[in-house]
Amino acid sequence: MTAIALSETPKSISPARALWRKFTASRFAVGCLILLALILLTALLSPWIAPQNPYDLGTVRLRDARLPPFSQMMSGKTAWLGTDGAGRDLLSAILYGLRTSLFVGIASGLVAMVIGTAVGLASGYFGGRLDALVMRLVDLQLSFPGILIALLLIAAWGRGVEKVVIALVIVQWAYFARAARASALVERNKEYVEADHCLAVPRSRIIFRHMLPNCMPALIVVGTLQTAHAVSLEATLSFLGVGLPVTEPSLGLLIANGYDYMLSGRYWISFFPGLALMALIVLINVLGDRLREILNPRLSR
Repeated sequence: MTAIALSETPKSISPARALWRKFTASRFAVGCLILLALILLTALLSPWIAPQNPYDLGTVRLRDARLPPFSQMMSGKTAWLGTDGAGRDLLSAILYGLRTSLFVGIASGLVAMVIGTAVGLASGYFGGRLDALVMRLVDLQLSFPGILIALLLIAAWGRGVEKVVIALVIVQWAYFARAARASALVERNKEYVEADHCLAVPRSRIIFRHMLPNCMPALIVVGTLQTAHAVSLEATLSFLGVGLPVTEPSLGLLIANGYDYMLSGRYWISFFPGLALMALIVLINVLGDRLREILNPRLSR
């Protein structure tokens, strides 16, 4: 009987596997994750799977401008989503634009996470005047709309992918600093931190080797949501004409290019890029909300 009981004892489940099981409990979240993975894959492979290089002047013809969906272009290829005012295949332009949007969102989110996490952990761990100074800076920045700060920075620096990324890093670091500081305030009073103090463990090791892993769940959720925020900010800046230059693929620029043709019935020039942008932001937000429900016991059902 003892042998049978031992054989029926369930094996211990790793935290990563337990997290995955909780995530897959929602079929809607799993479906959104699959769609997001497909978008990411198609964006990465856009130079090879796109029907046309929409930013190669040798393949773009003005006679193909403003063709409706399912029309045939001069090259003999079918424009499944139509063409824009410059004669570019919209499907190809959207694939290239998704690649740029994902790069800007992920790059700015990762850099902002590194900077904000380091500042927030140091602020929460040391406290005192450092904490007061950091929190005043965070409160001051968060009191202004992020789009306003990004507009001012890009107006001073000029347009470009790297400048947009830097501007979005400056906009987003405060969110990570506040989340990391809140988690550090909880962790610094726990027993393992006090044991590290008794063992004379260096403070940098306590912060980044012991406290940081316990603060990562909250930071991952913030990072997911801020990635969607960065994608929307980049598209807004490009739509206003102050983000990426016209020589760079951007969903915001595609939407802006078709804005003047909306009243003439050529809806597809803005509609399909706007639909792709909305789908990307919604999918990332759904993923972030699902992670927040799993990692926060108060929200788990």
